[in-house]
Amino acid sequence: MVRQVIKTDAAPAAVGPYAQGVSANGFVFSAGQLPIDPSSGTIPATVAGQTKQSLDNVAAVLAAGGATMNTVVKTTVFLKNMNDFSAMNAVYEKYFEAGNAPARSTVEVARLPRDVLVEIEAIALVEKA
Repeated sequence: MVRQVIKTDAAPAAVGPYAQGVSANGFVFSAGQLPIDPSSGTIPATVAGQTKQSLDNVAAVLAAGGATMNTVVKTTVFLKNMNDFSAMNAVYEKYFEAGNAPARSTVEVARLPRDVLVEIEAIALVEKA
């Protein structure tokens, strides 16, 4: 088994004892990505803005591991409030080609780190060179 820790400046640094992502056996596993802008450290105010930033961070981790949003097979979305589902989903669907959306779980949670509204993680296939 080949396992490699992924680290990129294009996504927020891990804030604990975990990796931004790990690649293993042709897959890239992203950690849950908070909606933190890696260049400024800021967090958007709205769930739509936070969804976009979280997905941009997921994309950066995947890219560092040799995958893309087009090769994502599964995502998990953690929402602070399920009433934000429609706003999150409106942004989320823009990140995947029509007919190529990954499997997804969306769960409401009591609280997320930094009191954000959304956190997203993904599993993707490494693209062949």
